[in-house]
Amino acid sequence: MNVDWSPLIISLKTAFLATFITFVIGIIASYFMSNYKGKYKGLIDGLLTLPLVLPPTVVGFFLLLVVGKNGVVGKFLLQFDVTIIFSWWATVISAIVVAFPMMYRTSRAAFEQIDVNMISAARTLGLSEWKIFYKIAIPLAWPGIIAGIVLSFARALGEFGATLMIAGNIPGRTQTMPVAIFFAVEGGDMTKAIMWVLIITFISICMILILNYWSEVQQRIIGKRWK
Repeated sequence: MNVDWSPLIISLKTAFLATFITFVIGIIASYFMSNYKGKYKGLIDGLLTLPLVLPPTVVGFFLLLVVGKNGVVGKFLLQFDVTIIFSWWATVISAIVVAFPMMYRTSRAAFEQIDVNMISAARTLGLSEWKIFYKIAIPLAWPGIIAGIVLSFARALGEFGATLMIAGNIPGRTQTMPVAIFFAVEGGDMTKAIMWVLIITFISICMILILNYWSEVQQRIIGKRWK
């Protein structure tokens, strides 16, 4: 059987880039929200978490309204002859949107567990907010951030509904593994579907093992610190 490995390559490329972008945006947003005390905190937090609870097809529909040819972003990009719909970048955008809440919620919980006295002491010593962020907050919250990275990668890798809505199923271009599984089953090619299911299951198990191993390492480190 001649196997087209492009769904695997596209899925990994999409997941890695989406995870990197989600990591950068996620830790900034989560650190800001962990310190934000405004009256709109609940509303902002709800909006940032919304893709986590919405059906993926609904997320895809909202993305279609934004980046589609009739959307605000879509119309602007058309002026430069750039179209996002049914392109590889559409798979990346959908993966970012659905994976972001995983990174945001996990990192925010980690930042909120930091002892506020350490942050206050750093401010008293004259450290700027930027230095407090990357020299104190990030190292202390790093175990939670790592967990967020792993979960975001797994979520981006398994994204299906939103991807199908705005990227479609173009072999060698936008066909990710979940999309390939769906159309293989629909076409009656169970051998191909089982192959992709086994591959994505193997990658997901590896992500879980990495997360579990990291948790055990952190517990040992914390245990040594308390001795």
